[in-house]
Amino acid sequence: MSPTTPKTIAIIAGAGPGTGAAIARRFARGYPVVLLARSQASLDPLVRDIQKNNGSALAFPTDVTDISSMNRAVADTKAQLGKDVRVAAAIFNMASKFTRKGFLDSTPEEYLGSLQATVNGAYNFSQAVLPLMLGSGSNEQSHPPALIFTGATAALKGGNGLGSFAMSKFAVRAMAQSLAREFGPKGIHVAHAIVDGIIDTEQTKGFHEEMPGSKISPDQIAEAYWYLHTQTKTSFTHELDLRPYCESW
Repeated sequence: MSPTTPKTIAIIAGAGPGTGAAIARRFARGYPVVLLARSQASLDPLVRDIQKNNGSALAFPTDVTDISSMNRAVADTKAQLGKDVRVAAAIFNMASKFTRKGFLDSTPEEYLGSLQATVNGAYNFSQAVLPLMLGSGSNEQSHPPALIFTGATAALKGGNGLGSFAMSKFAVRAMAQSLAREFGPKGIHVAHAIVDGIIDTEQTKGFHEEMPGSKISPDQIAEAYWYLHTQTKTSFTHELDLRPYCESW
């Protein structure tokens, strides 16, 4: 890459252990990656792992629900990689607060807190990365720039005691649809992934161990996101869903 060529990166919000780390490792095979999570301690091992495998990674502890924190992460990225840095792929993988509680038993803070935090995060992240994606067409990079949101079953249906969680997921799905319709004609691929099932992470060890293959592989989620990113502008997939063979839906 010549000194006059803008650095092209992938940026992942929610790059902690599990799905976020798998996405980061997959995209690091194609781009320098910028990793965002609340805790620096959760990011450092992932950075070392990517660098050990000849990838390039920067990590910034960031609260994406705080616009000033998100803007600071972008400013730090530009300070490290250049003011003309371009975003080839942006993945919003922040988890929503999952609590099961009856509606009448919930306080306003409990019920609305997940909605506000998740939507603020998705909004702040999109506001920060989209300006760095506009103009990054196929003449400048191999694939159209992609903005991908991680969703869940709750983005499609609310559950008993899960109204707060479902509202937040519905809201991000609606935002993704609106952004796709606005920015798709400008060459940006906006996609939403429904991850329907238990993800195979350290936190879910002990669940469904009697049924091999019943949990979703983080690496396969990452491959699905890479597939979305590498689609041409003639055939954008806006939404796909991923579930293990045994999941009831």
